[in-house]
Amino acid sequence: MIALTWQTSDSWLLATVVVLLMMSGFLAMAETSLVRMSRTRAQSLREEGHRGSASLVRLVEHPEKFLNPLLLLVLICQLVSATLVGVLAGRLFGAWGLALATVFEVVVIFVVFEAIPKNYAVAYADRSAMVTAPVVETLLKFWPIKWVSGILLAVARAVLRPLGVSDSSQKVTESEILAMADVAVGDQAIEVEERNFIHSVIEFGDTIVREIMVPRTDMVDVESDETVHVAFERAVESGRSRLPVLGESVDDVLGIVNLRYLATLVRDGRGDEPVGAHVLAAHFVPETKKVATLIGEFKRRKSHLFIVVDEYGGTAGLISLEDVLEELVGEIADESDPEEVEGVTVDLTQEGPLVLSGRLNIDDADEEFGLDLPKGGWDTVGGLIMDLAGGVPSAGQAFDTEHYRLTVRRVDGRRVEEVEVEHLRDDA
Repeated sequence: MIALTWQTSDSWLLATVVVLLMMSGFLAMAETSLVRMSRTRAQSLREEGHRGSASLVRLVEHPEKFLNPLLLLVLICQLVSATLVGVLAGRLFGAWGLALATVFEVVVIFVVFEAIPKNYAVAYADRSAMVTAPVVETLLKFWPIKWVSGILLAVARAVLRPLGVSDSSQKVTESEILAMADVAVGDQAIEVEERNFIHSVIEFGDTIVREIMVPRTDMVDVESDETVHVAFERAVESGRSRLPVLGESVDDVLGIVNLRYLATLVRDGRGDEPVGAHVLAAHFVPETKKVATLIGEFKRRKSHLFIVVDEYGGTAGLISLEDVLEELVGEIADESDPEEVEGVTVDLTQEGPLVLSGRLNIDDADEEFGLDLPKGGWDTVGGLIMDLAGGVPSAGQAFDTEHYRLTVRRVDGRRVEEVEVEHLRDDA
């Protein structure tokens, strides 16, 4: 028969167990919420002015400094409380105390003070992290915890270093930003157009001038000995607001003329003067320059048009501020722009080909039409065909790659204008 005798010391033991269990539950919630919190989310909460967010940012910047002490404190609280429960149960219930203590530890300690706090932290991560962060930061300042934390961190580094694991804080990658944008669209936090703009900005950093410039074969220019009136008419007919002025050849760019200035000269009766006498200074950029850095050049030079040169100093093409903006926001068309069709979209799973413009960028073709065209020293679909042909192909020629058959539909001089893309039978 069990004799239940309660003593004053039992009250103190019970109070100690309750305090330890409450601490273990709080620290378990802190562990889960802080580990799940990203630096970007913590900084966002701080910018919104939430209480506790400043401590949260400082903690998540170096998660390795708080994780080990938290795990140690949770373990100490649970082990000590479990031991005291066993002592108290043994004193009160004798031989049955061990069995009762085991049931209590499994049901109460695990469910109430481990599972429930951690599940709450998962469901309400922001709230849990901001509540627990100031407390955890304060605990880490006590010298015993700080001292033990340093030892544990040194041991962890010694064990992980041979495995090639770094303890530096995790860096956000471009792929993670793109994935977050996709998730935000699914959660209706941002619009599809905003997601597309984020994708464009990320890809913008890797784009070079050669990929978006107007090639020299498409340049609209004027020779320096032609009249102002001729230059004005050419600018109006082509819809260009600025034209390069050439000297002896296309590789000899003397400067730039502005449509508005040309109109002023024509109005003032100076249309018969040579346009070479009215040029503005031309600015040159290499074709390998990153487009992202080019924006600063536009602002500093106060110019909307740059001449692009190749590695030998020859004219490779030109690039305007509009070309750069279109890389970010998509095609910008106005009432003066002629309608051009870059390609015709056809479902490749059905009968019928996909016809692409030879001027279409390879990366844009892959993204827009779900292709996997070969990559190399070319930027456009036409450049790929020229490489496969080893020269200038003729209309009707077909070339097989790993996944596709590429057939030349139309050639204009030495330029491939249209290419038909079909899946190979074995790869369909």
